[in-house]
Parts: sequence; C-alpha cells; structure tokens
Amino acid sequence: MSKLAKKVALVTGGSRGIGAAIAKRLAADGVSVAITYAKDASAASAVVKAIELGGGRAIAIQADAANVEAVKDAVEKAVETFGRLDVLVNNAGTAIPKTFEETTLEEMDRVIDINVRGVFATTQAALKHMKHGGRIIMIGSAVGERAVAPGLVPYAATKGAVKMFTQALSREVGSRGITVNNVQPGPIDTDLNPASGDWAVPQKAATALDRYGRVEEIAAMVAFVAGPESSYITGANLTVDGGMNA
Repeated sequence: MSKLAKKVALVTGGSRGIGAAIAKRLAADGVSVAITYAKDASAASAVVKAIELGGGRAIAIQADAANVEAVKDAVEKAVETFGRLDVLVNNAGTAIPKTFEETTLEEMDRVIDINVRGVFATTQAALKHMKHGGRIIMIGSAVGERAVAPGLVPYAATKGAVKMFTQALSREVGSRGITVNNVQPGPIDTDLNPASGDWAVPQKAATALDRYGRVEEIAAMVAFVAGPESSYITGANLTVDGGMNA
C-alpha cells in the first residue's frame, strides 16, 4: 500500500501545468485529490478524468484564488467530500511579465491577491481541519530567492513573501506536528512559460543543466514533501531549478 494511501489533498490551480502534474502524481500515490480552477472547467474535468481512469479519486472545484470566500468554500467542499484534509498545495499563482515602471497598480493588485492573499486565506481555512502529520506546501519560485532577469518585479516580490510566510508559519504550527515547506521551481515547461517561447533562451542559459524542467520533476518533490519520509523537514525552501540559482 502506498505511503500516502487514505490521505486527502487540496491542490489550488490544479487544472493545468504544474498543478495538474502535482494532482496526478499525488493521486497515483494513493491520495484523494480536490483541485481548484479559476475558469477552464474542461481542463479541470480532464485532470479529474485522468485521475479516475488511473483508479484514483478526484473532484474539481471552481474557485478563483483571488476570491477569499471562494477558496474558503473550496476547502470546506474538499473536507465535505473526502472527510478530512491532510495536504494543502498552494499552487495557484500568476505573473504579468513587463517592466516595473509599465506595470499598473491593478496588475500589481492581481498578482498580490492571487500569489499572497489567496495563499494566506487558503492556508488559514485549511489549518482548521489539519491534524498531526498535516502538510502545507507552497509552490513558490526560484525568483523569490534570487532575481535572475528583469520584468518580474511584482511576481518575484510576492514569491519572496511566500518564502518568508513559509518560514514564519512553520514556527507556529510545528508543535501540532504540521510541516510547512516551499517548493521553488525554476524554468518549467508549461503553457504559461513554454520551453519554445520568447523568454526561454535566457532562462535555459541561466541553468546549470542547460534545459527547462518538466512538470513531473516538481510534482516528484511535492510528493516527497507530502509523504512521511519528509517528517523532519519544515520551514524549508526547496529549490528545483536545474541549478539556475547555483
């Protein structure tokens, strides 16, 4: 039996890219998975169907990460459906690549609302249901640790906030046996940041491995952090970036 059998996870932004890969990996490891999505119901449904075809259990819940009440309701729906909540993966995030001076206040607010406020609200709601052995996992970014390129000032700032949120929260919930960790991807081949895109050449060149990462490589780290073998890891920023920040 899988080490994660009978566990329940909520993965925000789980309809595509890294989030979808995380949901599928956790399900393959025996976890019942709830995913949230903002708009694309068909993509979310496809993830659920893929998990069910593999013998797993999954549901999709419409909830924009910027909508606090929606994410709170998503947590409750996950618990109502599966009876408990063991793992929260705060994956939902956004970036609006442009120079800082051209970035509007509305764009900055959107990035902050999803990448920081949404994480705060979802985590607070999830902690009400978590018991000893619970796992809070952030999907931060390597640029939250080290800014390697221009054009991502608000995004990098929010991911830096997620980094410190992780460390501070780990101090508060450690006595309850709950770990809090931050997985920080580097350049990963997704629809939002394709390995064939205009931004790919400098990102690939900045890595030690001279390649983009795969979504499955992030999912593998999340699965490890979600499992029992990571029980003494908390408050950690685990960078998976092909050596970009080396």
